[in-house]
Amino acid sequence: MDPLDGPESHKIKLESSAEETCVPWSRFSGWLECVCVVTFDLELGQAIELVYPHDVKLTEKEKTSICYLSFPDSYSGCLGDTQFSFRLRQSVGRVSGSWFGEEDKYNRDAPLILQKELAHFYGYVYFRQVKDVSVKRGYFQKSLVLVSRLPYVQLFQSLLQIIAPEYFEKLEPCLEAVCNEIDQWPPPVPGQTLNLPVMGVVMQVRIPSKDDKPGGSPTRQGQKENLLPAPMVLPTIHELDLFKCFQSVLIHLQMLWELMLLGEPFVVMAPSPTISSETVLALVSSISPLRYCCDFRPYFTIHDSEFKEYTTRTQAPPNVILGVTNPFFIKTFQCWPHVLRLGEVKMSGDLPKQVKVKKLAKLKTLDTKPGIYTAYKTFLHKDKALIKRLLKGIQRKRPSEVQSAILRRHLLELTQSFIIPLERYLASLMPLQRSVTPWKTPPQIRPFSQDEFMATLDHAGPQLTSMLKGDWMGLYKRFFRSPNFDGWYRLRHREMTQKVECLHLEAICDADLLTWTKDKSEVEIVDLVLKLREKLMRARKHHLPVKEELVEKLENYIQIVISSLPEDLQTVLHKH
Repeated sequence: MDPLDGPESHKIKLESSAEETCVPWSRFSGWLECVCVVTFDLELGQAIELVYPHDVKLTEKEKTSICYLSFPDSYSGCLGDTQFSFRLRQSVGRVSGSWFGEEDKYNRDAPLILQKELAHFYGYVYFRQVKDVSVKRGYFQKSLVLVSRLPYVQLFQSLLQIIAPEYFEKLEPCLEAVCNEIDQWPPPVPGQTLNLPVMGVVMQVRIPSKDDKPGGSPTRQGQKENLLPAPMVLPTIHELDLFKCFQSVLIHLQMLWELMLLGEPFVVMAPSPTISSETVLALVSSISPLRYCCDFRPYFTIHDSEFKEYTTRTQAPPNVILGVTNPFFIKTFQCWPHVLRLGEVKMSGDLPKQVKVKKLAKLKTLDTKPGIYTAYKTFLHKDKALIKRLLKGIQRKRPSEVQSAILRRHLLELTQSFIIPLERYLASLMPLQRSVTPWKTPPQIRPFSQDEFMATLDHAGPQLTSMLKGDWMGLYKRFFRSPNFDGWYRLRHREMTQKVECLHLEAICDADLLTWTKDKSEVEIVDLVLKLREKLMRARKHHLPVKEELVEKLENYIQIVISSLPEDLQTVLHKH
């Protein structure tokens, strides 16, 4: 018998929940990595004035990146208060701690698009530039930056609107008080509605769960607390105003969705870091609930540590989306296949003027006009009914949040129509449940065959759920070569492998192990015990969705089998 072989060696799982309560700033770090204050120094340029908590260790490379990404470049001319966001790569070797990856309960329960980043930080910026005669340059310039692994753009920008104006008035003591308040917040648990007090305001938010129905309105927990002051209810922690972000490119939505789905190299050139970062994040979210598996930078500067890597001309442009504001980039990105140049939104009558698709060759001068510079031809036809509905909504002065909901629903249904045939085919690759037996190694999942999948499209393709016409097969063929397909397939294959593992564990628990051991040698019985333990260890390490009573039943079986062995072997097995 070899039913329980697995690639993983025996590991001891450390229970860390008790320790977490003793770790300083443990609740704070559930939400934020740190808070930074970036100022302009006449001698040094941008410089970090303060990092809180003080013991947070940022590498010099990370500090430099945060400095440059926290200020709009001089071309943006941002006077007053400006909010935007960025995303930066963590330094190599930084990731540590048992709560990352599969050990992190949050990531297991959160939607894919809201999981904590393992290799990047998000930066949420509140930048103030106002005239100040007491300063040599004549301007007060400072940024308050929240650094987090969580993509909660709406929550953190709302938090900044509360704390930043106060901070600029009262400085460090105010920031220390805010951080202490955040350190009292409950952890971000998917599916829960939380009250988050800060500076006399209570923000009420619901943390989305992977069990939420896509596009649905999750039921709020019935919390009948009489909160004083009444909470500031945030309708979403992460969703942007899609309509505002896409209002000048509505007629090109189909093209933008396809380019995101295929993970094509894409540059957004915008007049400000606010427009740049919001547009990039809106583009990434347009293929939700599918996870965008390429790199994306909502705001990118020539000082970025990846600047040379991403702008080299010695190889093809990488699969990334970059949001930029410096006109210098027009020359740099002439060889990129897709560039969206945005200006300030102009109106044509009472409708936002739509940018045109233009040839890449025209992307040459610094005063390049707004437009989508690309030679890309869409596989699917435009949804004219959607465009007509949205434009009519503008004329009727329909609220932006309603327009955004229409847009989000359309993009969701489009992505689902594309993904459902793939999911259906993937389910057919799973072994039959009756083929999973306790005395044999679990059967393998059949390999993915592109030709076999394509053959299913005639009777079970996207046409079952989408009215859009076009070359769906051509789109799938191109998708198979994209990083998004690779990321989607790896994740789904891992989930399917775990499902087979669960079925095998259930089959073992239902088997009569004691009868099996009666005619077996001691060596075979010890081997069984070790493999059963390894099976249990893997189930816990990977948090397999196995009922607790099954796990307890198997543990009891192991104890009974051990007790049937001679005492010396029992002692050895109990020690290990």
